[in-house]
Amino acid sequence: MFLRTLRWLFAAGLFLSSCRSAQVPTGAAYHDYRVTDSVGRDTVLSALLAPYRDSVNRSMNDIVGYLDAPLEKKSPQGSLGDFMADALFYMAKEKFGLQPDVAVVNSGGIRLTQVPAGAITRGRIFELMPFDNLVVVQRVKGDVLEQFLNLAASGGGWPLAGVKMGIRDKKAVDIMIGGQPLDRQKTYLLVNSDYVASGGDNAAMLKAIPQQNIGYLMRDALLDYIRAQQAAGHHISIPTETRVYAQ
Repeated sequence: MFLRTLRWLFAAGLFLSSCRSAQVPTGAAYHDYRVTDSVGRDTVLSALLAPYRDSVNRSMNDIVGYLDAPLEKKSPQGSLGDFMADALFYMAKEKFGLQPDVAVVNSGGIRLTQVPAGAITRGRIFELMPFDNLVVVQRVKGDVLEQFLNLAASGGGWPLAGVKMGIRDKKAVDIMIGGQPLDRQKTYLLVNSDYVASGGDNAAMLKAIPQQNIGYLMRDALLDYIRAQQAAGHHISIPTETRVYAQ
């Protein structure tokens, strides 16, 4: 379609140029063109894109691991969110060389409601996490972390790792970090996305806190976590534990 448009523009004399003269625009006009099935396919452009399309399709069909049971997105806690939070927690330790206390995934960033049992392909992970969000680590005081968990609670609960808490009246209660009650004066290592850490999804309490960022995509963290489990001889299997519960 694009090449055909260029040919039409050349034919209409709209791309006339000369090495000896400067072309100065005197006006602009805009037109809407509706692309429908009635428009014929540009065979030249299709041939140009074919090698790239085939390569991408092969890459997206690569199997990176296996699921023992379906993963589901649920509130206040679901196996799909638990898997993603576990992946961030595990891979942050591997990539940043730090021991995280908490990993959080905002529910709005999870773009599938279910991943079926069986083989997990690269393409499935791209569907699950289509955004180029980065994994970041922040050192957060306990009182700020409590505010952040209150935000998660107000939305019905977000996926967590390293934390257990209840939700009462849309607030986080009985917060346990690493098996210990949350200490408002202690500093915790929080693993999160750069989007939320920068104040996205109403997380204004995190915006001013410095981020440790190594350019590591959340999507790559999911893929690397699955590969690590596979290399260790394990399929992805989520422990049946209560992390977030409504009171």
